[in-house]
Formats: sequence, structure tokens, C-alpha cells
Amino acid sequence: MHEETFMTDRIKLLPDAVANQIAAGEVVSRPASAVKELMENAVDAGSTSVTVNFRDGGKALIQVVDNGCGMSPVDARLAFDRHATSKISSVEDIYRLHSFGFRGEALASIASVAEVELRTRQADSELGTSVRISGSRFEGQEHVSAPAGTQFIVKNLFFNVPARRRFLKEAPVEARHITTEFQRVALCHPQIAFTLCNNDTPVYNLPPATLRQRIVQVIGKGIASNLLDLGVETSLVGIEGFVGRPAMAKKNNKEQYLFVNGRYFRSPYFHKAVLSAYEKLIPPDTQPSYFLYFTIDPQLIDVNVHPTKTEIKFDNEQAIWQIIAAAVRESLGKLGVVPMMDFDKDTSVDIPVFKKGVPYTIPQAASNPRFNPFREESAMEGSADGRTGAARAHSPIGPDGCFSIESSLSSGSDLAAERGFPSVAGFGLPSGDESILAGEEPDEAVIEFISGGDATQGEFEIESGTLFEGIFRISNRYFASSYGAGNLAVIDAVRAHECVLYEQYLLMLGNNSSVCQQLLFPEPLSLPTPDVALLREYEADFTALGFDFSFGDDHGVELRGVPVEFGSAAPTDILHELLVTLSEKLDTARDVRRRLLAAVMARRCAIGTARAMSDTELEALLAALMNCENYSYTPSGKPVILVITGEEIGKRLK
Repeated sequence: MHEETFMTDRIKLLPDAVANQIAAGEVVSRPASAVKELMENAVDAGSTSVTVNFRDGGKALIQVVDNGCGMSPVDARLAFDRHATSKISSVEDIYRLHSFGFRGEALASIASVAEVELRTRQADSELGTSVRISGSRFEGQEHVSAPAGTQFIVKNLFFNVPARRRFLKEAPVEARHITTEFQRVALCHPQIAFTLCNNDTPVYNLPPATLRQRIVQVIGKGIASNLLDLGVETSLVGIEGFVGRPAMAKKNNKEQYLFVNGRYFRSPYFHKAVLSAYEKLIPPDTQPSYFLYFTIDPQLIDVNVHPTKTEIKFDNEQAIWQIIAAAVRESLGKLGVVPMMDFDKDTSVDIPVFKKGVPYTIPQAASNPRFNPFREESAMEGSADGRTGAARAHSPIGPDGCFSIESSLSSGSDLAAERGFPSVAGFGLPSGDESILAGEEPDEAVIEFISGGDATQGEFEIESGTLFEGIFRISNRYFASSYGAGNLAVIDAVRAHECVLYEQYLLMLGNNSSVCQQLLFPEPLSLPTPDVALLREYEADFTALGFDFSFGDDHGVELRGVPVEFGSAAPTDILHELLVTLSEKLDTARDVRRRLLAAVMARRCAIGTARAMSDTELEALLAALMNCENYSYTPSGKPVILVITGEEIGKRLK
């Protein structure tokens, strides 16, 4: 007899509550994710006004109120069921989307990890509906008095997932992420009024506006003069928006946005297309600003790649890459910084996409056999020489058609000034000191701390009882001193001062003490609203560094005082770099943030020391350097002292 074998079934259907929490891990990773989903639902509902309020970085409360179409009592209850949606009804609808949401996962995911209340009323109904759900558990539904539209109240996010809640960052960090998502949605829909409040305090109040006006509202007034119009219509895609002037490119630029059919998305591939148009126009370590809005047939894109819907696949993306690069280059050409064609003609050029079986004709090429770029009359023929406006004004070609060294040098200097690059005098350097010009320019890279042991050159250590004797000036920036028995130490005065200032600023931040120089006339600052909020949040640190501000009721900021050790650096430039550094390191420890702020201040303020210092000043600087905890390297890891031993000198003199 064969023994009968009994099998145990192991596969089970997950309960809805568990399935929703798994989905929430992708859809709702932090409070900002919930804000994004709720705002997009408000836009899909046809709202003309959307208000967002949050507390404690969104962990305690997220409230989104709109005046859209509202929901019926049945829809209000079904909205929290998984894969319940009004956006699509078939698979084909996914590939012709005209809405933001379509998965039917967002509300179910949010309700599975928070306490949620929905209040909604349709315009033709006398009473509204209230639905309460906590951790996927339905708690009740009733008729209530409510304004037309929808209001979502999300409390205690991740209250039932302690591990996920512990991974959330500090309130200012989460608030920054919420603000970023708010900005993206607001930039997509300038025709809608948006309001953002942090702990019931207004941060943004954006009335309906044009696209340019909305960008200025969100980013700040300073962006207004940086925007160059861009527009192109092709049979494949339409692109409109703005790109930034090359002179305004930044090392850390967050003013870079791509939208397709009103939806924000990220694309490193298309980002490279924009950068290709700026090639040789901006320093390689800087980034331009851009706000590009794509209009394309929904069937030619796939937004169903990731639950966050920020990754989108495009058909014919190589052709779109070329169109982007050409459109950006055309906008820059109108500024006169790149060779351009005749833009007096109609700019709505159709760029067809090659398709098999479709007849096409090769356009006829035309050229001017009599054109000579070195003839004066050719230069006067408008844009035929490929250089117009500012490009012709700075041409190194003289009126006789010959290359002129003098005009080349002067044009390079003038053009640099025109594009906003600092001149030699802008760094506080005497223009006639060639030894300084031949030396290394102050490093402008993002501060990254490097310990002395990781640098290529060994760390310099002072031997016990060994002293420096005498000062020998090499140039305004470099000086030397004899060290020990037959050794020569060469010191970089700028970097030495940077080390000294770094420890001073670090001490000031630790003691909340500062030395401030009051300005005769307060200077208004044009800062984006998030930067103003950041300045308020960390006002104590900025005050400790020596800044003095006054805040207005309309989010305006006035600079009333600056640190004493300010050199020739512009206060607004330093403030911008400090705010960028702070915003990028909000999730780091407090002492790390302070070290970064002190390093930025020291590096920027030490630039002004590249001047003719007296021997007494150099001796004092060297003594202060030797009292620093780290006198061998700057905070960014640059060597300060080079020691040439007597043996090395002897070898070189053989």
C-alpha cells in the first residue's frame, strides 16, 4: 500500500490593510509624498484655489483644501478603496492620460498609515459628507455642513508604522521637501491660486498668474532678469518656457524644472541636452537655470513607470533631445552669446520625425560664395557672419580685417564683466601683480571636509622647540620664513587666513557671539520665500556669524549689518552660498552644519587678504596660524604650508 501524502497550502491572499501598507511604502515615503498626491487630486478636480497647511514637518498634520467638484457620499467612501479611481476605466486609458492620478492607490495608501478625515460637498448638494479612516480601519461616515469642494485632514502620519516614522527627518528637513513638492505643482499650473502654510503661518500666497509671473512668485524676484524666452513647435513635441542667462549659472542650481503635459518629471538625458547648448558658455562646474514645459501626445509617453510618476518614458527621445538642444541654443543666440541665424523670420519651424514609408524631400542648401568674414562690409550685413549684437561688439577682428591682440584682451575682459564674472580687482588683488595672477585662484568648489592624512601631500607638523624666523615676501599672496635648521617654509597667505577665520567663526557659532558692522543704509534682499523661511529658522546661526537682519510682514528681508572680516566679497553672494549649503545639509548633525557654514564664511572672506600686507601683519598671521588646531590644510583640504628642506635645496643646486 502506498502511503498517502498530504500537502499544506502556503500561499495566502494578504489582507487589504497589509497590502495597503506595502503600497504605502512606495507611494507615501514621507509627508511630502502625501502633499503631492493630495494637491494633484485637487488639480484633477478642477479647482481654482488650493490651500496646503502642515505642522511639525507634516508628521502631526497635513491639510489640503480645494474648491473643486467635490464628491458624492458613495464616491467619498469608495475613494479610499484600493484601485478605486475616477480617472481611467480601461487599460487603453493609461496611454492617453489627461489627469495626474490613475492608479487608485494614493488615498488607500495614505489612509493605511495615518488618521484621515475627508470632508467634501458637491456644488449642487445642500449637505456634504465626512468620512473618517484610521490605519485602513473605517471609523464612520456622516452628513456634515461643508463648503463646496474637498478637504483632506491627515494626522499622525506613520503612527502605526513606528519604524517608518523613526526614519523621518527633523521638521525643517521635511518642511523643505513639502515646499519642493508644492513648488513643482504650483509651477505646473499658474492659472490656479495656491497657498502654503507652515504651522499655520503663510509661506506662499500665489494668485493666478502668467507662466513668467508664477516662476517669479515661486523662485523669487531675482530670477526675473535671468529668464530668456524659449518656444518651439514641431510635429513631435511643443516646448515653451525659459532658460537662464549664462552669466547667472550657479555651482548648485536648483532652478531646473522639466514638465510634460503639466506633470513634473526628472530626466538626466534631457538635462544633458540643455547643458549641451551651454557648452563653452559657462564654467564646467556650474549649472544654468531652466523651466521647460513639454506638450506631447499622451500616447507617445508612458507615465506608468513608477508610483511617484516622476520617471517617464518617451518615444523618439533622441529626436526630442535634438529639439531641446536646438531650442535652447536658439534662445541663447537671441542674446548674442552664440552664433545664430536670422531670427527675423518666423520661428515656428516644423522639425518632422523620420518614419518609414513616408515620402520626404531633401531641403536645398544655399551659400554665399562671396562671403568673407574678415571684410568690414560682411560684418555690416546683419547676421550673415554669425556674430551679432554683443558678439560683434567684442570681436578681436579689427576694422582692417586683421587680428588685434589689444582688442582681444580688452574684449575678453569686457565680456567677462558683462557676463557677471569677477575681475581681478573684484577679488581685492592689485591688477599689476603678475605673481598673484600666476598663482592659484581661490577654490570655489563645494566644501567637502578632507582630513590631512587623505591629502596627497603629507601633513606638516611643527617639531617641539622649533620656531619660524624672519619673513621673506615672495608676492602679495605668498611669503616664506626660515624653519628649523636650514629649512624654508612657504606659506599661502590667503589659505592661512582662511584657517584662522574658520576657527574664529566656529568659535562664534559655538558661543553665539559675533562682531557685527552696521550698514549705513539697510540693503533689501531679494530672496525666494523658502530661503526667507530658512533664514528665520536658523537666524541664530547667521547672527552668530555677524549678520543682522530685519524681517517684514510681506516676507521681505533687509540686511542691516555684516561681519567685520568681510574682505571684498559681496554680502548677497555669501548669503546665497550659505543658504544653499544649509539647505543641502539640513539632514546632517548640527555641528556638521556649523562647520560647513564656518568653512564657507572663512573661504569667501579670506579672499580679500590677497593684498600687500606688512611684515608685522604677516608675522601676526603666521603666529595665529600656528595656534590653529589644523594649520596644515584648509577646511576643504588645500595645503597651506610647503616646507623645502635643506637637503632638497642642496640637491637642486648640484
